[in-house]
Amino acid sequence: MPKLLFIGDIVGRPGREIVKAQVAKLRETENIDFVVADGENAASGAGITGAIVRELLDSGVDVITLGDHIWDQRGFDGELLALDKVCRPANLPPQCPGKTFVVVEKNGVRLGICVLLGSAFMKIEADSAFHMIDAFHTKIKGQCDALFVEVHAEATSEKIAMGWYMDGRATLVAGTHTHIPTADETILTRGTAYITDVGMTGPYASVLGREVAPVLGHFLDGMPRKWEIASGDVRLCGCIVEFLPSGIATAIKRVDLRPRP
Repeated sequence: MPKLLFIGDIVGRPGREIVKAQVAKLRETENIDFVVADGENAASGAGITGAIVRELLDSGVDVITLGDHIWDQRGFDGELLALDKVCRPANLPPQCPGKTFVVVEKNGVRLGICVLLGSAFMKIEADSAFHMIDAFHTKIKGQCDALFVEVHAEATSEKIAMGWYMDGRATLVAGTHTHIPTADETILTRGTAYITDVGMTGPYASVLGREVAPVLGHFLDGMPRKWEIASGDVRLCGCIVEFLPSGIATAIKRVDLRPRP
C-alpha cells in the first residue's frame, strides 16, 4: 500500500539540515512513496526562498506546503510563479500567486495536496477554510486518488473540526503551525487519518524554534529583541500514513526522529 510521509514546519537551517540528512533514509527504511513538507519557516524561521525550495526538493521532498509566513521573504511572490511543486494556502485571496493544490503520482496512485489557513487567532487575510474546501474538493477529486489536507491553524478546535468535516473525503488531515506535536493520531470513522499537529522539524531546545533567552526576556519585560534560531535537540517530526490506492487510510504513526550526536 502507498505511504505518505508528512514533515512538520521546517524551522531555519537546523530544520533544513536534518531533512537533507534523513529524508532519503526514511524513504528507504519506511518504504515511503510520497514526501510532503511544510517549508514556511525554512528561511531563518520566517518564510522561504526559491533557493531553499530547490534545496529541499533535491533532498527528496516531493511537495512543499506553505502557511501564514508565505510572504515573509522579499520577492518570493515573484519566485512562486515558477515553482510547480510548492503549494500555497488555497484560501488566500484568489489574486495571490502560486498553486492552490499540487498532484503527484507514484506507481499509478495520484496524491493531491492542499493546505488551508485557519481563521481563529491568525494574522493573515484568508477565506473560511470550511467554505473553501467543499468547492475545492469537488474541483480536484477527479484529478487524484488520495487527498492530503494540511490545516495550518492556531486553534485546536478548528483543526479537529476540519478532520471530522473531511472524514471519508480526505486520506489525511494534519495540523501544523503551533510547532508542538500532539499525541492524538487516529483513523476517523470513515477512513481519514487525523492528527492535530505534527510538530516542527528543527531545534526543540528552544521556544518554538527560537533561542530561549530573548523570548523569555520578552515575556519578562515586554522589550523587543531579535529572536535567533536555536540549535539544540534538532528533530525531524511529522507522521507517516499508509493508505489504500482508493485513498482510505489504514494506519498513521507519528515520526519523532532524534539523531544521535
